[in-house]
Amino acid sequence: MTDEPILSYLTDMDGVLVHEDQLVPGADEFLAELRANETPFLVLTNNSIRTPRDLQARLRHTGLDIPEEAIWTSALATATFLDEQRPNGTAYVVGESGLTTALHEIGYVLTDSNPDYVVLGETRNYSFEAITTAIRLIERGASFIATNPDPTGPSRDGSLPATGSVAALITRATGRDPYYIGKPNPLMMRSALRRIGAHSQSTVMIGDRMDTDVISGLEAGMRTILVTTGISTRASVEAYPYRPTMVLDSVADLVGRTKEPFAD
Repeated sequence: MTDEPILSYLTDMDGVLVHEDQLVPGADEFLAELRANETPFLVLTNNSIRTPRDLQARLRHTGLDIPEEAIWTSALATATFLDEQRPNGTAYVVGESGLTTALHEIGYVLTDSNPDYVVLGETRNYSFEAITTAIRLIERGASFIATNPDPTGPSRDGSLPATGSVAALITRATGRDPYYIGKPNPLMMRSALRRIGAHSQSTVMIGDRMDTDVISGLEAGMRTILVTTGISTRASVEAYPYRPTMVLDSVADLVGRTKEPFAD
């Protein structure tokens, strides 16, 4: 597989292209080179709060001009999965516009009356009432889906409870585990590959976390690049039984070599 040409890229967003709403130096040059070479790419995020249009505006503010159609969120991956599993279904959603918009766009009806699914996503406005409703609907037979398993998310003031933490609360109350769609489920990677018509053997996954980006890329059959501008470090790689294909300081190190990133 290492001899396959690199024809497309999947790249995580936070910790790879931006860090705490600041551009990672060289990320703009990296993406400019992909565009200049007409190399298909998709920017991924496990966060389901924002729509691709909202994320496009956020990224533009940091200095990255990424088209809306080149952004793939766990909300979109969740909607794609549900559309394949049960077209035109119903769901009770605990989440924000990124998730509700994605479900509306596939024709789902959002309801608290006997829904097919309870879908949990990221939000900064979790309410006791909404969580209680979710628990009761799951007890009555609704299937439990969550956009991603991340237990915490970053903020300027420290960690925030994220989807995985709230899912754990609901699981404790119901005895039912959710099916997680986002990373490290390789399902998200496969749906992203289909989105750009790419093949795993000729695609690279770039991420900053061994436990989500690298393992999901590996399990989806891609070569992987870990950058150390986010969570994982060169030292922490040794704690895992699997390895990325390459470790780099930053995506800036790929500028000038995106066509052959693994060449000596």
